[in-house]
Amino acid sequence: MAESTDDDTKDSGRLPKALRSVTPGSRSRRNEGMDVFGWGILTGLLILLMPLLPFIIIVWGISKVTEMLTPSS
Repeated sequence: MAESTDDDTKDSGRLPKALRSVTPGSRSRRNEGMDVFGWGILTGLLILLMPLLPFIIIVWGISKVTEMLTPSS
């Protein structure tokens, strides 16, 4: 089927008006329970990774020394 010419004239190139949601809007607020949980996870990871810190520093130092000794082309 061919489109009629008045379909082209009605199209202004704009999107239709957005539909409103059925759910009521909510305001953002602090969630203390999730905040405490997040800080607990961070603290646990820091405690677990603290013993690895000397090895990470050693590997980083070795990579910097080898980077300085290797001639760039």
